[in-house]
Amino acid sequence: MATPRSADPWLLRLGAGLARGVIDLLLPPRCLACENPVERQGLLCAECFPRHRFITAPMCARCGLPFAHPGEAGREGLCESCLIHPPVFGRARAVWRYDAASRDILLPLKHADRTELAPALARLMAAAGRELLAGADLLVPVPLHYRRLVARRYNQAALLARGIGRIARVPVVPDLLRRVRATPSLGELGAAERAAVLAGTIAVAPRHRARLAGRRVVLIDDVLTSGATANECARVLLGGGAAAVDVLAAARVPLSRPDAGLTRTRSTPM
Repeated sequence: MATPRSADPWLLRLGAGLARGVIDLLLPPRCLACENPVERQGLLCAECFPRHRFITAPMCARCGLPFAHPGEAGREGLCESCLIHPPVFGRARAVWRYDAASRDILLPLKHADRTELAPALARLMAAAGRELLAGADLLVPVPLHYRRLVARRYNQAALLARGIGRIARVPVVPDLLRRVRATPSLGELGAAERAAVLAGTIAVAPRHRARLAGRRVVLIDDVLTSGATANECARVLLGGGAAAVDVLAAARVPLSRPDAGLTRTRSTPM
């Protein structure tokens, strides 16, 4: 005879299934990228799915850069950029290449209050980052400066981190990192320029420093571009006592030149 303790997970799954059924009845599932009907919430329809370029093997063992074929991998399975400029973080993984299709999903989440997209993206990210999450102790989102947070009203990276944390059962500390200085838009800057602008702008919140010691951290963000932000966060986390830092993003820009890639940031006094 099952004990109440052993029955609890089954009852929770049953309750969750019933809740999803009610939601799907009231709000029929729609494609993540358009309004076409789909089997369940968070899926891409048959028209949109081929447009999204999922990142799968072969890829750089370090930064997750997708290769056209396995022969592109250099020593230890690394891309040319990681061989020349090793990133501060350990590994990075992402769901998609950052292109027009992924932008159509990520920009509304980031700038148009489409926070309902976060749970579906979190499921995709949890699948893409399974190997990173398996050994993670903490999930930490890339922080926003408080002025930007007030203007936007939410941090999209924190929403994604919470969703991933629920799926992977890894604790999330949304305010472990903080932006101590605002930065201008980095959109037009190269990797080295981004690194220079970001140096010294991120810090570990003092009240969370003890919790960070010896932990394996997965840094969560929506887009991995040059890697300058991820490098600065990783530098600060490792300096604060973290044992290792990996990066998980929804999309990444497929950089191909060593001088445009994931460059190491220099330690700068706060």
